[in-house]
Amino acid sequence: MGLAEFERKRDEKIDGVICDMSPSPGYRHFVVDGNIHRIIANGLVNSICRVSMENLDFQYHPDVNDDYVCPDIMIICDRKHLKGGAYSGVPKFIAETLSHSTAKRDRTEKKDIYEQAGVEEYWIVSPVGTIEIYYLQDGKYALEQSYMFQGDREDEDYNAETEIRLKAFPHIKMTLGDIFDGVD
Repeated sequence: MGLAEFERKRDEKIDGVICDMSPSPGYRHFVVDGNIHRIIANGLVNSICRVSMENLDFQYHPDVNDDYVCPDIMIICDRKHLKGGAYSGVPKFIAETLSHSTAKRDRTEKKDIYEQAGVEEYWIVSPVGTIEIYYLQDGKYALEQSYMFQGDREDEDYNAETEIRLKAFPHIKMTLGDIFDGVD
């Protein structure tokens, strides 16, 4: 057996169907995820909560079946639901950064999964500069904010200094410029 056979293939299992997440996302995706993860991780120092980046499966129906998704960014606080590389509790926050192979699933199936699971805040981030922020209200997601990054100070729509705070962690704040730093 070769090394490739031992490596975990990036996939998700939604309603019993294996969804391939290949090919790996591009450079911008990695940079945006890294920026968001770093800011959140710094904000969670000395907290019981932890943030994962693309390395922890979310088992959203642990009592029914073994379906799972792998969010790009996920904050968990109830660590009793951690088992190996999977979490079966309710995350406080999830962000998905769009890629060509996952964009439709992130906006539809996974958004529905997170809504039904009770995830309070869900971000859909495009590595080319947009963010949609959804808050759970009465069991349904409502679009709370939508941003299109403009980092050129000469542009009248310049918004790199616009600040975003996490709903459940208002002390964790970041600017649009922080999120999209290094993607050009």
